[in-house]
Amino acid sequence: MITLYHCVAARSFRPLWALEELGLAYDVKMLPFPPRALDRSYLSVNPLGTVPGFFDGEVRMTESSAICQYLAVRYGDGRFEIAPSEPEYGAYLNWLHFGEATLTFPQTLILRYGRFEAPERRSPQVVSDYTRWFLGRLRKLEPVLEGRAALCGERFTMADVSVGYALLLAEYLGLAGDFPPAVARYLAGLKERPAFRRAQAAEEAAARAQGVSTQPAPLTLP
Repeated sequence: MITLYHCVAARSFRPLWALEELGLAYDVKMLPFPPRALDRSYLSVNPLGTVPGFFDGEVRMTESSAICQYLAVRYGDGRFEIAPSEPEYGAYLNWLHFGEATLTFPQTLILRYGRFEAPERRSPQVVSDYTRWFLGRLRKLEPVLEGRAALCGERFTMADVSVGYALLLAEYLGLAGDFPPAVARYLAGLKERPAFRRAQAAEEAAARAQGVSTQPAPLTLP
């Protein structure tokens, strides 16, 4: 049985969504955010205290986009990935990692220095600078998504899961009003996917069953 450790609205939503796209059986263990502070027993699972924590037999992984790639290769039978023999293989890998390294990274700074730190440690300058940084990087997406529902290969892939989650996080941060039209349409289309909706429902049901808040409320880090 695949086991996924997950926090509401965290990066671990990527593998949760991927699992639903693939129709795989899994067990999701919900944690309060941040687990390194609020559920220290999780440190025995992942000493970094971050999510996702992913287990598939002897396989242990903690990087959300890498887990999506692993699932596609291990269980997808050619679905949700671009093969090395296809012309857009390089673009697929680039977008897969663009979602985390380029789009999610600046948002972690916005969250930390805008919401999670104690008030005296918050930094409006960091929030402003990295908001502009993030929105500037969306310019790379806009021309690619004009008239398209997926990033590469003319089909939905794990690259869309990776980038899609980064856009969901931006929506949570209140940045969606600044999305270019093509990006806004792209995210709206992703949210209509049945597997995306199943992942959201699974997240909420597991959180309620395990006594974890379903709201990704702002916290003050200890």
